[in-house]
Amino acid sequence: MSLDMEFIIPLLTIISIDIILGGDNAIVVALACRNLPKNIRNKAIVAGIGLAIVARITLTLLAVYILNIPFLMAIGGALLLYISFHLLTEMGDERDIEGKTTIFSAIKTIIIADIVMGFDNVLAVAGAAHGNKTLVIIGLLVSVPIIIWGSKIILYAIERFPIIIYIGAGILAYTAAKMIIHEPMFDPLFSHHPFVSTMLQILAIVAVIALGWFFNHFKKNNFEFKM
Repeated sequence: MSLDMEFIIPLLTIISIDIILGGDNAIVVALACRNLPKNIRNKAIVAGIGLAIVARITLTLLAVYILNIPFLMAIGGALLLYISFHLLTEMGDERDIEGKTTIFSAIKTIIIADIVMGFDNVLAVAGAAHGNKTLVIIGLLVSVPIIIWGSKIILYAIERFPIIIYIGAGILAYTAAKMIIHEPMFDPLFSHHPFVSTMLQILAIVAVIALGWFFNHFKKNNFEFKM
């Protein structure tokens, strides 16, 4: 019985971590696939999440080596800031959304963003698993349907309320700022100056949303001018 509990409790902990941290992943999936036709949207969601989970498992198993790379979290945060801006401005009105390039682009965005956002998740899961690789894999596999259904709910909400696109981009920008703040090399700055941490998070959110809105507004006006 004690052996079962030693397996079940860490497993439930890992599943809980994946569920809690899976919200950002669902947002990325929804934003990346929102411009795809509905008949191919599910394929992109399943393929993107499936490949992302494989990448996440590999990342978790190699966590000891990968997470020792200097400035890894900061670089990941900067990349996620770009991804959040890219997803916000990728309106898709003038693109051939039925082309394979766009499907592959959506899948590629999902995988890259999941790996980038996976650093915090890797730390939490690796600690909860206590070196048990089976626990890590089972926990991540259980999180798959949660992210799939979560992304579909968000996609449905986006179709009714497009403003959610900006909210989602803001959440991703906040996540990116947190990654930069958690960079060990920057610890002396952020740990001793909480105000700087708060301002960075606010700046990241405002910058992504404001720049995204201006970019979309300019693109829309430019398009209408040509017409």
